Amino acid sequence: MSVKSSLKNSETLQGIAWMVLTSFLFVGMTGIIRHLGSDMPAVETAFIRYFLGSLLILPMVIRHWPGIPNKRETRFYILRGIFHGGGVILWFYAMARIPIAEVTAIGYVSPIFVTIGAALFLGERMHFRRIAGVVAGFLGTLIILRPGFQEINLGQLAQLCAAPLFAVSFLIAKKLTGTQSSSMIVGMLSIGCTIALLPGAILQWRTPTTYELSWLAFAAVIATAGHYTLTRAFQAAPITLTQPLGFLQLVWAAILGVLVFGEPLDPFVMLGGAVIVAAATYISHRELQVSRKQQTPSAIATKV
Repeated sequence: MSVKSSLKNSETLQGIAWMVLTSFLFVGMTGIIRHLGSDMPAVETAFIRYFLGSLLILPMVIRHWPGIPNKRETRFYILRGIFHGGGVILWFYAMARIPIAEVTAIGYVSPIFVTIGAALFLGERMHFRRIAGVVAGFLGTLIILRPGFQEINLGQLAQLCAAPLFAVSFLIAKKLTGTQSSSMIVGMLSIGCTIALLPGAILQWRTPTTYELSWLAFAAVIATAGHYTLTRAFQAAPITLTQPLGFLQLVWAAILGVLVFGEPLDPFVMLGGAVIVAAATYISHRELQVSRKQQTPSAIATKV
């Protein structure tokens, strides 16, 4: 059987293919920001990237526009734009200052903060599996940062602070899925971040060169494509399969850093990233198992 036939007949293989492609795209976007460096202010770089991304996604938003959101949904959209915008600024700042693999590895902490936030703000119980996953994720972060053994720099702190902001964004998106379509949620995020980043971009504005604009436009295209392929991966395969494949992003980031930017390969970053991904995967796997048990009718119910 050919590869094409195998992909056509198996949603699992489709999910794997989409996730592998996603990892390439996101690392490619990361590499572009790393290539541009720190000459341009992080908030301006982030604003231009999201502004161009908004232009790309605006037709989809218009096509699926359901009408003016109510006050509750509008408030959620505004809050998400602010939190995600803040996380993006910190991410862009970190990306220009620490190795690509390290930025990627620390970014894996976000699902751990999502678990904590779900317990604090959504009323979800902190079962033992969640506590164990959070502890393991925290240990993985310590392996990467190694406090006491090396000096923690501003780039590492920026990426670590970005993780809870992205987690808040995810939790708000989870609330919005109950009433809003996925296209609206993705589209309004891009537009919301553009608006949230605008004041900071104006204050620190430096006229970008044609070279910089070209690379940022390419980054916007790649990032938008990455969000699309990620959605397709989640639609085609269980999250317990796609979550571990997300670790490929760290592998590609390490290879890109070594080959293109001459960054040393840090085994502690790879080990810590693996521990964090394993913790996030364990939480996802256990949550899916519990969800299936809750959704499966009891023997008595099937007889009624």
